Amino acid sequence: MSSLELRDVAVSYGRRPALSPFGDTVSSGEWLGLIGPNGAGKSSLLRAVIGLVDATGEILVDGAPLALRSRRRRAELIAYVPQLPTLPEDMTGFEYVLLGRSPYVSYFGTETRHDKAMARQVLDRLDLAEFAGRRLGELSGGERQRLVIARALAQEAPILLLDEPTSALDIGHQQQALELVARLRRDHGLTVVSAMHDLTLAGQYADRLALLYEGQCVARGPAADVLRAETLAEFYGVRVTVHHEPDGTVVVIPRREETARSVDAS
Repeated sequence: MSSLELRDVAVSYGRRPALSPFGDTVSSGEWLGLIGPNGAGKSSLLRAVIGLVDATGEILVDGAPLALRSRRRRAELIAYVPQLPTLPEDMTGFEYVLLGRSPYVSYFGTETRHDKAMARQVLDRLDLAEFAGRRLGELSGGERQRLVIARALAQEAPILLLDEPTSALDIGHQQQALELVARLRRDHGLTVVSAMHDLTLAGQYADRLALLYEGQCVARGPAADVLRAETLAEFYGVRVTVHHEPDGTVVVIPRREETARSVDAS
């Protein structure tokens, strides 16, 4: 169980600012959802945390600066599912998921029986056992994306970063993957930060949301406070109906322009 603290984390690409100073503390076992239109800074924030882009500010895990940790220790603490992963096409599904155990293997060592059992267990839990012996180049985009999630979960890091993890998945596998993450969070205190375009899913699984727009955090809080029709119209430029289920789930339903005009005129 680990907490993640972000202190004025900012990212620029050359002279173009991608993320203005962003601060938040994600407690152990908490799920923070990042939402916002394309180019809002969600991926830049996640990539800054994992160290894939240069950033200013400070990132702390359990109160200690992440920058002072070794690369191996950082990999033990934080797992990352990128939006556009690059996968070696000749590697099998099992070999790829087993890479998630790399932080625990010595430089001249090999994976242990426990490492291999963990990889198989994750493949089973994500219904991916049939792809264990198949080459990645033979698989569909959705199947490959599920293996990327499996590799991150096999890493057993206490903090998980997800960048559009279900964008290539059908609705059944979306739910399967997110339910597994939710179960690990509940059972093991996994701390999660996810960037998601599906607003209903983001609100359903995350404890709270941060809405980014042009690199700025413009709203944050529980889904019921952030996912408001007027807020989404302002920052996404869309017409939606927001429905609140009895269990607290917030459902965001896009409205067709023709329907919106007829409703507005009535």
